[in-house]
Amino acid sequence: MTEAEWKAKLTPEQYRVLRERGTERAFTGKYWNTHDPGTYRCAGCGETLFRSDDKFDSGCGWPSFTGPTGEAAVVRLVDDSHGMHRVEVRCARCGGHLGHVFDDGPAPAGTRYCINSASLKFEKKKK
Repeated sequence: MTEAEWKAKLTPEQYRVLRERGTERAFTGKYWNTHDPGTYRCAGCGETLFRSDDKFDSGCGWPSFTGPTGEAAVVRLVDDSHGMHRVEVRCARCGGHLGHVFDDGPAPAGTRYCINSASLKFEKKKK
């Protein structure tokens, strides 16, 4: 998609996060405190990225997951911006910025995927 098409499809906040690698403020995103069972998809392209079974309360103020639905769902890139060394997480299908992954998550994986709510669409599990 062109940038004009992305701007037409996404809200301004989604565009800022997904296309411009922005970050929402902690404890302000729609899903940071969501505990319902379901699936988290990319707000840009609809790709399945995370499941509620892998979500945990890290206390950081963003939705946190122990891992994606599969290794092919996301791409990890070195991010040395803002004077920090981090690993950026992007949607493998559309390249949208999702957040970052850190090595301070719970066992056994030890990873914390810290993801912006604006980059996600939640699909609640049907009863």
